[in-house]
Amino acid sequence: MFYLQRVQRGIDFIEAHLQTEIDAHAVAEAAGLSQWHFQRIFKALTNETLKTYIRSRRFAKALDQLLHSQLPILDIALASGFETQASFTRAFKTCFHITPNHYRRFGHRTQFVKKLHIDENYMRHLHSNVSLAPEVCAQEPMRLVGMRTQFFGVDSEKNNLGKRLPPLWAAFISRLGEVPHTVPGTCYGVVNALRPLGDELEYHAAIAVTKIGALPSGMVSLEIDGATYARFCHRGFAHAIDHTVNYIYSNWMAASGREHTSGPDLEIYGAGFDPSSASSVMHYAVPVTGAASHGGWPEQRERD
Repeated sequence: MFYLQRVQRGIDFIEAHLQTEIDAHAVAEAAGLSQWHFQRIFKALTNETLKTYIRSRRFAKALDQLLHSQLPILDIALASGFETQASFTRAFKTCFHITPNHYRRFGHRTQFVKKLHIDENYMRHLHSNVSLAPEVCAQEPMRLVGMRTQFFGVDSEKNNLGKRLPPLWAAFISRLGEVPHTVPGTCYGVVNALRPLGDELEYHAAIAVTKIGALPSGMVSLEIDGATYARFCHRGFAHAIDHTVNYIYSNWMAASGREHTSGPDLEIYGAGFDPSSASSVMHYAVPVTGAASHGGWPEQRERD
């Protein structure tokens, strides 16, 4: 229930501040989570971005006021977070293909998003047939070498994941042989927030090495601290990994009693990964609080 309660706090904060400018970081702060993790959990729960939800709630309130009050449209516009009636009218017309005045005169009722209430029944509704269970284990510290990029994930309206990550992997795999001292067999995608007050992410396509040698041109090194990770199996094409990640953030996190440590998430591409096969197997791991259930990942146990 930890994450459900935190997300509900964020939703309540939005509801209480619909008449003012709402900053995503302020919502996350009210929920007691980092901006990236709040937005990721919110997207997994609702299937829409935080910005879209806030805009929808403001319009929902405006629609109700247009139909059921005599407030001037200017007052409704200001109460909806718009600086002028003109900007409100433009946004309203773009969304509904009708002006606020026309909507008020003809009583055109539009179904719009209601305030969300997150509880266990809502979770069961979202994932009635999901029964994924992770391997919770101790990840040893790792040294990695790879190539990096910055991107916006699925929780952001600026989502450009599909444009940034596939070219990065194509470039890195073609140069994998240039990396010295590699631990063969497994590559990693490392996902981390670029900065605390923002939704831009940093991504590394990388491979583990026994030691950091001379870095090939255009490549970087990074170290992953030892931590407890919950490792989930994803079967199918890699582009559908978001389904697994949504389950982790919306269902498992809420029920497990564990918390994300704000460390990097890891995509793990081992021997079972085949980008062209629907039977492909990869793993997605998130760093969590609490003790590990197993002493290391399979790849690490095999090397010991």
